[in-house]
Parts: sequence; C-alpha cells; structure tokens
Amino acid sequence: MKICSRKIILGSGSPRRRELLAGLDVEFTVDTGNTFEESVPADAAPDEVPLLMALGKSHGFHRLLEDDELLITADTVVIVDGAVLGKPHSREEAVEMLRRLSGRDHLVVSGVVFRTCERELTSTDTTVVSVAPLDDDEITFYIDKYKPYDKAGGYGIQEWLGYASMGHIEGSFYNVMGFPVHKVWEMLKEIG
Repeated sequence: MKICSRKIILGSGSPRRRELLAGLDVEFTVDTGNTFEESVPADAAPDEVPLLMALGKSHGFHRLLEDDELLITADTVVIVDGAVLGKPHSREEAVEMLRRLSGRDHLVVSGVVFRTCERELTSTDTTVVSVAPLDDDEITFYIDKYKPYDKAGGYGIQEWLGYASMGHIEGSFYNVMGFPVHKVWEMLKEIG
C-alpha cells in the first residue's frame, strides 16, 4: 500500500525504530547526520522532554530537505516520580534505574516529528508500564546479559526483563519499544 508519495527519511540510528517503521511496510532510508546537541530547557516538564528532543533532532538535521522528502525524528523517555530516566551511561546507573522501577508503575513517553519543506506535524504518546518487584540477581543478570545502555530507563520491553516482569501495560507496546507506530501511521496518512 502506497500511503506517502514522499521519500521518507528516518533520522534515527535506533535499530528498534528502523524495525518498527519497516513493519508499516513503507520504503525509507536512514540518515542520522545531525548537529543537535541533546539538551532541553531546565524548566521543561518531564512529559514535554521527548517532543522537545524530537524537534531538536528534526531542526538539527544536517541539510535542507528536498521538496519531495519527509524527515521523521523521535525520542522516548521513561518517567518515574516526575523524573526523566534517559539512557544509562554505566552499569551502576542501569542498576539504579531498574531498582527505581522495581515493583512500580512508570510512564513511557515518546515524541514524534514529521517535517517537510512546507509543514511540520508533531505527536506524543504515553504508555503506563507496571513492573513486578525485581531482586538484585534479576537486575544484574539482565544488565550483564542484555547491556541495555542504549535504552531509555535501562531496559527493553522486548527483551528478557519485559517477558519476566512487565505483565501489565496501558497503551501501546510499540511506544515502550521507542516508536508509537500507530501514531506514525496516522501521521503518514495525514501528510500524504
């Protein structure tokens, strides 16, 4: 099904976003060239952070868009206790993140930006994820085996930890993977 007449560029190096966009059966290329330095205003609300980041990535794209191109950028964060958990930078930080998430609910919020020469569309999606209590052996097993340093909140729901301890979600599973494909599909239909 041909839903979009434009050349789609995914401005993300995430293998999960590539896989999920490919699952919509659309043709696209990947171009991660970008000048955006990832930062947001200190007074930004936690649930605004992913859209601000996705906008920064879109406007930091390394070149001007051609008339027939569509650039898609996205960002996903985990929010617990009103704090944004990004990607862990060390094993210790990953352990601490999972201890904070253990036995609790948290939010996963994604922001998506579609940009052409003429217009810009934005969307956000929020999913509530419930995590069973985790003991230190489970946490260290997961981190040492799966090395989730490229994942917001220090975990991937599609990996062992998701199978073993995340039995209830409210919202999109794919949003928790980092790309709310149902919203992306709606945006593709809108932008044509």
